[in-house]
Amino acid sequence: MSTEIEAIEVLIVGAGPAGLMAADILSAAGHHVVIAEAKPSPARKFLMAGKSGLNLTKSEPMERFLAAYAPIPETLRDALEGFGPEEVIAWAEALGQEMFTGSSGRVFPKAMKASPLLRNWLARLSAQGVELRRNWRMISADATIGFETPKGVKQLKPRLTIFALGGASWARLGSNGDWVELLSPLLDVAPFAPSNVAVSIDWSSHMTRHFGTPVKGIHVTAGAYESRGECVISARGLEGGGIYAVSRGLREGAPLLIDLLPDWSEGRVKQTLIQRKSKETLSKFLKRAFRLPPEKLALLMEFAGPQSKDLARSLKALEITGAELRPMDEAISTAGGVRFEALTGDLEAKARPGWFFAGEMLDWDAPTGGYLLTACLATGRLAAEGALRSLA
Repeated sequence: MSTEIEAIEVLIVGAGPAGLMAADILSAAGHHVVIAEAKPSPARKFLMAGKSGLNLTKSEPMERFLAAYAPIPETLRDALEGFGPEEVIAWAEALGQEMFTGSSGRVFPKAMKASPLLRNWLARLSAQGVELRRNWRMISADATIGFETPKGVKQLKPRLTIFALGGASWARLGSNGDWVELLSPLLDVAPFAPSNVAVSIDWSSHMTRHFGTPVKGIHVTAGAYESRGECVISARGLEGGGIYAVSRGLREGAPLLIDLLPDWSEGRVKQTLIQRKSKETLSKFLKRAFRLPPEKLALLMEFAGPQSKDLARSLKALEITGAELRPMDEAISTAGGVRFEALTGDLEAKARPGWFFAGEMLDWDAPTGGYLLTACLATGRLAAEGALRSLA
């Protein structure tokens, strides 16, 4: 017995920030939108990101903002120039969220959580006639889009489809990358790779007492990527914003280097080192002369040792040997996905007219700090605007 085919106007597959933004634009323009979401509730990764404070965007000059995505595809630049930090702030405020900018330029709702914003957003979508179908998992994609649902297999035939299926990290929240098997025969898809991810390190036993300790006031580099921030020593390795920001360089094979004294020049470090008294132990001298806290001293001893041939170099560019990226499912985000070369400037597939793509399933990369969510919202909006032109 053949499955009945339901004809609809607009289908959006995936109810994360990109998919919800596309639904918002299209439904506000009067189109009937059906969102198919594989999980029982929408925007699970968005809600998880908001648990530690929802960092929606970053307030800084536009060129500096765009540089965080380098090398930035032209279409992504267009999306962000059309819906950048100022527009994200205005959008959140229109959903009843009072916003504030921290000292680092990161922008948060005053509520700090994602749930109030999401609740208001879903209410607006419902008022605009958007239909959210939960527990609908895509199983085929061709002239019709097939789904496994609580009521069996369903086939939809939309006039137009926007795919916003996410990347390949945090599978338990819905971003598992399963869509690649279905869509890669039809599109050019770059392999996924972890981004914004911690590193594993096989510590010696003397590091145990430092597990859970933040290492502050450092400068971290890996190839072309750098971060003036901090990290945390964990039982499994190093994690935190300072490490996440350079994970792209680590992925490309560059060594992980930490400047333990970023406010000191190498010349000043060398001058200070020659002032060590003959009977003074190295640890005592480093604590006194450089005010190195225990966790920095521990890192220095772990990777350079007390007999370092070039202590000044070790203090200014300590190589963290043996560091390996954690598994992709532990990454905050992923690089890879549908290549922009396969899409028009409206994010429509050149080989499949009527199919649009948005969000983290596109092949772009950026650090944490508001850049990830802004790009998801911006590409969702750009895809919807392209869809509107197509429907017209």
